[in-house]
Amino acid sequence: MTTLLSKKQIVIISFVLIAAIIRLFPHLPNMTPITAMALFSGVYFTDKKYAFTVPLLAMFLSDLFLGFSTISIFVYLAFILVGFIGIKSKKISVTSVLISSISFFIITNFGVWLIGYPKTMNGLLECYTLAIPFFRNSLIGDFLFSAILYFGFEFVSKKYLKTA
Repeated sequence: MTTLLSKKQIVIISFVLIAAIIRLFPHLPNMTPITAMALFSGVYFTDKKYAFTVPLLAMFLSDLFLGFSTISIFVYLAFILVGFIGIKSKKISVTSVLISSISFFIITNFGVWLIGYPKTMNGLLECYTLAIPFFRNSLIGDFLFSAILYFGFEFVSKKYLKTA
């Protein structure tokens, strides 16, 4: 008898939900597991429909508590792209985390520029320049949470899922 979800899928879903819950705790600006959660899902879900639906649903549920903002659509678009980066890279690595972080930064700050800055080259440059301190926090969070998700999953897989 096969179950609807495998043990591996249940573990991955659990990791994603825990990451979404971590967003609800106080943290430094932009130091959240969002990018890591999307990348992790893209890498580890073998059924790619889950690679997008599970983290998007987890993100949406946590946003119900945190609130939505005017740039939420750009955050979700960036989130989807990061999931796709995970699918294509097939692993969590320094390169995949860095590409994901940069992509998230570019897309979300483009949204900030569209909504809150003059639609000029100077406005665009000002927007991205003022976002640099937040990018530092994003990078720290992305690498930290990617490592936690990666090593946590590897540990659980070897101990409880009996994978190599």
